[in-house]
Amino acid sequence: MICASAVGFYGNRGDEEITESSARGKGFLADVCSAWEEAAEPARRKGIRVVHLRLGVVLAAKGGALPRMVAPFRFGLGGPVGNGRQWMSWISLKDAAGAFHATLMDERLEGAVNAVAPNPVTNRNFTKALAKLLCRPAFVPLPAFAVKLALGEMGRALLLDSCRAVPTRLLETNFRFLAPTIEEALSAELAPSKGMRDERARTTDHA
Repeated sequence: MICASAVGFYGNRGDEEITESSARGKGFLADVCSAWEEAAEPARRKGIRVVHLRLGVVLAAKGGALPRMVAPFRFGLGGPVGNGRQWMSWISLKDAAGAFHATLMDERLEGAVNAVAPNPVTNRNFTKALAKLLCRPAFVPLPAFAVKLALGEMGRALLLDSCRAVPTRLLETNFRFLAPTIEEALSAELAPSKGMRDERARTTDHA
């Protein structure tokens, strides 16, 4: 049984590197994720292999958070959120699908599994990578107080909390990330022809 959870389980952890053995955090998202995972406990007690796949921000051009992040940049209004030092744990759409498949097929995976790329980035570095790909400036910051005022507790947790999670369990099983860096993930989604060329090149190299 695969229970889709999120790295919000760990809460706001600053610069601390987070693995699957890290303790639960505090706050709204941590409470929601913890309750969601606890709901699968009856299946585990029945002897079913349960995986709590803790997803980072899934980067996809046609849904989720990325289109909303891109929109301000299209008008030259992009920039870091808050001070930009908060860590962002992310994963490309193809690697997220691959993580679901891996946890389904590999019986070594059980319990918490961080479905995140091996290279988390700060919000400021994410902003720079996105601005470079879109050939747009990135100097209009979104103040923290505006996030809290406009989006409340959920917005604060999603945009201002810091989580530097790494995919320890996936790496232990030799999971192969198609987009291990933020530049590769953004290129694959927002410049698909280049992303496809890069992916074919990596496949050829491994062959």
